[in-house]
Amino acid sequence: MDAFKPAKAVKEALDKAAEKVADLVTPPVPGAPGSAPPPVEPPDEPQGPLPRKPDQASPQTRTATGAETGAAADTREQRGEYLTTSTGARLYDTDHSLKAGARGPTLLQDHHLREKITHFDHERIPERVVHARGAAVHGVFVGYGSATNVCKAAFLAEGVTTPVFTRFSTVVGSRGSADTVRDTRGFATKFYTSEGTFDLVGNNIPVFFIQDGIKFPDIIHAAKPHPDREIPQAQSAHDTFWDFVSSHTEATHHVMWQMSDRAVPRSYRMMEGFGVHTFRLVDAEGGTSLAKFHWKPKLGVHSLLWEEAQLIAGVDPDFHRRDLFDAIESGAYPQWELGIQVFPDTPEQTFDGIDLLDPTKIVPEELAPVQPVGMLTLNRNTTNYFAETEQVAFHVGHLPPGIDVTDDPLLHARLFSYIDTQLSRLGGPNFNQIPINRPHAPVNDMLRDGFHQHAVHSGVAPYKPNTLDGGCPFMAGVETGAYVEVPQVVAEGVKERSAPASFEDHFTQPRLFYRSLSPVEKEHLVRAFTFELGKCYEQAIRERQLRVLANVDAELCALVAAGLGLPAPEATEPAAEVAPSPALSQLGQVWPADGRLIGIVVDADDPASLDGLHTLRQTITAGGMVPLVIAARGGELEDGLVAQRTFLTARSVEFDALLLAAAPPPAPDALPVRDAKAGAPAVTVDPRVVLMVQECYRHAKAIGVWGNAEAALVEAGVAPDEPGIVAGQTPADVFAEVQTLLGTHRVWDRFPATVA
Repeated sequence: MDAFKPAKAVKEALDKAAEKVADLVTPPVPGAPGSAPPPVEPPDEPQGPLPRKPDQASPQTRTATGAETGAAADTREQRGEYLTTSTGARLYDTDHSLKAGARGPTLLQDHHLREKITHFDHERIPERVVHARGAAVHGVFVGYGSATNVCKAAFLAEGVTTPVFTRFSTVVGSRGSADTVRDTRGFATKFYTSEGTFDLVGNNIPVFFIQDGIKFPDIIHAAKPHPDREIPQAQSAHDTFWDFVSSHTEATHHVMWQMSDRAVPRSYRMMEGFGVHTFRLVDAEGGTSLAKFHWKPKLGVHSLLWEEAQLIAGVDPDFHRRDLFDAIESGAYPQWELGIQVFPDTPEQTFDGIDLLDPTKIVPEELAPVQPVGMLTLNRNTTNYFAETEQVAFHVGHLPPGIDVTDDPLLHARLFSYIDTQLSRLGGPNFNQIPINRPHAPVNDMLRDGFHQHAVHSGVAPYKPNTLDGGCPFMAGVETGAYVEVPQVVAEGVKERSAPASFEDHFTQPRLFYRSLSPVEKEHLVRAFTFELGKCYEQAIRERQLRVLANVDAELCALVAAGLGLPAPEATEPAAEVAPSPALSQLGQVWPADGRLIGIVVDADDPASLDGLHTLRQTITAGGMVPLVIAARGGELEDGLVAQRTFLTARSVEFDALLLAAAPPPAPDALPVRDAKAGAPAVTVDPRVVLMVQECYRHAKAIGVWGNAEAALVEAGVAPDEPGIVAGQTPADVFAEVQTLLGTHRVWDRFPATVA
């Protein structure tokens, strides 16, 4: 099978999405809270729960031991027309506690009150120490068959379709933090394979801060809010973080990625994913290879500008999860190709001088190309956040036959830590029996009892060997699909706390990363270091980090030092010669615009500005994007044309491109006392529209105008001949050019870089 073509099942998923869009004469704007619009008056006739929305799915109806039940998808959902207790007794009142008289004390016998309050008191479980802020969705993975020569895992075989559940997250912030903070993003996928569950638990950055898991509490304690004041939340721009990483230079490579645009992604749909560690693959004959896993997004890798990320954190702290859910609801299913870098399994476990057991190192794709092995399509949103996203339990030790671990010391600590964490979060050892975690392979583990045991075990002999249960369960062999760890020779050595010498080079790969970036990305990296270090209180920490940067690149160090008003120190280690890796840059290619949001500004009181808008919206929708009409007021503007946003509710950061069909005058609510965005001096165009244009301009977004809309450009101080400003006679002509500009994400040549 051609590994570069999606398998048949992937194509079918896309065809269904296209059919869904084609079936909708006027596709709805995603984000409706329920599956049916509510009536103005509360219903007075009993009816059962409404069906779930078409974009939603729940965990499959498997038993606690992995068997298919054949039950309907809604089997576990609430049912019935009437409110009941947890045991099904119907209730006539849930607004008043049982009292001794209308004004008397509440009675202890009110079992409904006690059940309701007790359950509420225990609704929350401990949040994850890291990756607490997350969003997850369902999907499918289809193998290409191109990996079968190096890995016998059944889910990678040609055409095999495997259900998956993928969770994206930030690392440092709490559950209530914002989505767009500068941080590493988690990218964890649970494959429900026929041979047992496989959890690929990675990040959107291919390296980690530390080389040994024993230091994980240190880096997280340093990155978390200061323990005395519990601030700042979800940020690395503070003293304890920079105190640690400037003192612990093995973190330098990860810090470079975290200060780059990779740490402020435009969307979860536009992130790469990495398994971080090196794994060992086993083929059908028992041969082994070493490999690294990569997720390549079909939409490309794109980021926000730093000002955008800050604005969005206040305007819409749920920006990334909303973008993911809305894209799936509108049929723009996110896709990633899973790829592997394959290396010979040598005793040294190195490749081209790079230590494959060091999680702070990458292997450039120019040295070891990423080979596509399958396609991930995320196509269903969750039905219940707590039951699915919050209770999903990942573990790097969940491996199918054909994939094994290596001697990476960070990976070994994770093998212990993940299970230990679930015991605390999910209340006991039976967390894999929670519906979202249940395997899709038969389970006969002989693990009995414990908190929350869902399985009803039969038999009288939960031990091996036994004869009372007929010897069941039996041991499997390699020929019957057993998971067998690869036998490895363990070198004789001294028991010691140390690291190999190959772990000591902390600057060559950070230098490689910096030298591989485009000039625009280098500018953003300089700004990030300058901003973050500028937030540190202690001068000594800034100076120490500048010493680290001096060993990475003299130009980078000098530019950051100038921004901090400090002298640039000299390097203390010789700079290695590196060949740039183009794969490390996000720029330079053209990508699909699927799921992009297009804002269209109209004048609700000028019928001419509405001409051609029906056709324009259909064109945008047919291109896989979402049009949002912005007017002075909401509701219907003309026959079937509705404004989804108003000048009060809209902000430029929501949109990937802005189209102006008019230069609307100030609306009646353009009053600073009512909307601070209207606080600019009196103008002929609504100041909220002017602000949107100015922000889109400085965020390097494409802007299209027609009709009298150029007046808005003039009011905003934007020249019509600037790069990425498209002026034309008709909406169709303007949008065609804007759509082309969207292929490169932003109009980067609008602001030439000052570094090479």
